[in-house]
Amino acid sequence: MRTIVRSTLETSLHSSIGSLVPVSLPFMRGLLELQTSGNLDLQRLPDTRPGRDNEVAKEKGRDAKGARAGSVEDEIDRLFQIPLGEFTPARNALAAKLKKDGASKEAERVKGFTKPSISAWVTNQLYWRERKAFDRLLAAGEQVRTAQLAGKSTEVRAPFVQFREAVNELAKHASTMLRDAGNASSRDTMRRIAMTLEALAAYSESPDAPKPGRLTADVDPPGFEALAALMPQSGDHKPRESTTAKVIPFKQPKPQPQPALKKHAAKEDARRQAAQRRTREAELRKALHDAERGLKDAKRDATTAQNKMKTATARANELEKRRTALEAQLEKANAAAESSRKDVREATSRAEEAAQSVDDAERAVQRARAALKEL
Repeated sequence: MRTIVRSTLETSLHSSIGSLVPVSLPFMRGLLELQTSGNLDLQRLPDTRPGRDNEVAKEKGRDAKGARAGSVEDEIDRLFQIPLGEFTPARNALAAKLKKDGASKEAERVKGFTKPSISAWVTNQLYWRERKAFDRLLAAGEQVRTAQLAGKSTEVRAPFVQFREAVNELAKHASTMLRDAGNASSRDTMRRIAMTLEALAAYSESPDAPKPGRLTADVDPPGFEALAALMPQSGDHKPRESTTAKVIPFKQPKPQPQPALKKHAAKEDARRQAAQRRTREAELRKALHDAERGLKDAKRDATTAQNKMKTATARANELEKRRTALEAQLEKANAAAESSRKDVREATSRAEEAAQSVDDAERAVQRARAALKEL
């Protein structure tokens, strides 16, 4: 029986171990003795196949690379959540750290992030701090877009109401964030925040949608060139990637024959782009006008401040001279007062001596009169 067991184990060992490394007969017999004695667990034998160390190293490298990539993405997310004034130094510090760690590509990518505008920064904070409301906005936008593209106008109203409610709720949070950050919630800033929120909602899960939470600029509505990209496609959606912001308007034109639609889309796109250029030009002209007016006001204020400074300096010099003169007069007055006090003391002493002399003279007269009466 022992011989059968040994033979069976020999065959098992050859099939299990022989494929891993070349083994000698004594080595096989030693393993056989360990196995029959119950001291060998074949499942715990190390894998010593040629090249296995390289495979393990590669697997560890892939795991480390994946962990590092996840860590970098977390660091980038945190970068877009800090106060706006700290963005640039924090970005530079992160890029330097990544470069020092040997992640040159990630460092260059981080270094390329521009400082967000105030409206883009607030939109990012809405995504990070008010996620439930933000998700309701995106969900309502997806429902509106789906209903529009399906031509079901009767099903648009309810999600559109939800969409407007989500925008209004986020706008209230945005106003509070602006105030807490020390910025005014101006009409223009609030308009750009609302426009970006609507654009993100219109994009929804589109493959070329900008990534919420990492915006560096406002998301401007494009023309009809985004229509084909936003039409429902078969298959799974691709994950979001950060790209140039594009948005499809919620209102879709009525179905037309395909050639007419393309022609109309081109004209509409040209019209929209021209309108956008005019709007942008007007905004830039207004910004330039405001900047020039601000510069003029600043120069006027600086001139006024300089004149006031000169007047104040002259007044201070005059008062200093008067103070010096008054101090000299006070010193003289103190000296004169001290001299007068000395004279008073001397006069008082002489008066007291004179009074004593009068008393002495009166007593002498009385004595003389008394002596005369006695004669």
